[in-house]
Amino acid sequence: MSKKMNTFISGTGSYAPPRVLTNLDLEKMVDTSDEWITARTGIKERRIVEDGTAASDLALEASKRALEEAKLTPDQIDLILLGTVTPDYILPSTACILQDKLKAKNAAILDIVAACSGFIYGLSIASAFISIGQYKNILVIGVETLSKIVNWKDRNTCVLFGDGAGAAVVSATGEDRGLLGTFLSGDGSLAGLLHIPVGGAKIPLTKENIDLNEHFIHMEGTDVFKSAVRSMASAAEHVIQRVGITAEDVDILIPHQANIRIIEALAKRLKVPMNKVYVNIDRFGNTSAASVPIALDEARKKGMMKEGSISLLVAFGAGFTWGSAVIKW
Repeated sequence: MSKKMNTFISGTGSYAPPRVLTNLDLEKMVDTSDEWITARTGIKERRIVEDGTAASDLALEASKRALEEAKLTPDQIDLILLGTVTPDYILPSTACILQDKLKAKNAAILDIVAACSGFIYGLSIASAFISIGQYKNILVIGVETLSKIVNWKDRNTCVLFGDGAGAAVVSATGEDRGLLGTFLSGDGSLAGLLHIPVGGAKIPLTKENIDLNEHFIHMEGTDVFKSAVRSMASAAEHVIQRVGITAEDVDILIPHQANIRIIEALAKRLKVPMNKVYVNIDRFGNTSAASVPIALDEARKKGMMKEGSISLLVAFGAGFTWGSAVIKW
């Protein structure tokens, strides 16, 4: 029997479109203010794609950067796992489009629809494939163009979201490092609290429901906030226990960047000081599946992951879905 392989992150990359939309810009578009947005969300600006730019375009740039750092060529990738709720098309998957653009001709391809938890779901799936020896190098991406599904007249949601992509190459290793464990869960009974009512096979798009703005994100903010804190704390506690560490062992916490109040409440529940929490929501807003991998890439580029240090990743998204991962560098 072959030795069980561990999974380590051999490269990361991220990309955000150059266009910046500030809170001051939003003041001219909707009834809101920089002070109101900053106080309630922690967001100062977000990145927005230009017309004609698709999720696969952002994913391509992030993937190239991750592959460069991993010192791998696209044809060495065995599997592409792409998390998004803003695919290029309903059919085919955006992973298919990315595979062609990247020329990763040897890769199996799959989209993951787990909203903001998509990247962590992808890490867990990748780890499972590598542990059984089926694949050696897997490209995991979280990417969103949320500006395309936001109602820019709804001040409760349009201020929250941004566009971007983050990617990680996960590879097999026999060393005692890498992804120590993951935890995934969800609750489909709460799906109606954060959803897009129309546009699927159940209720196709019509002129009538488009006129009612039902093809945009609808969210019950207070209920989502409460569920996010509770579920991310639970996910973090589960994975910490699973891998046999304590919260004190965590050197850096990388949470989904949904709302600064959610991040602060999560850190408080876990008893992790904020100086150990990576935050970039002020510059990117909520980028859903791209949130965690963008933050992960930034933290790595800043040298915040030392050899032997422990990182805790945790996310919560529509569905509801949630998940966590512990990485030893």
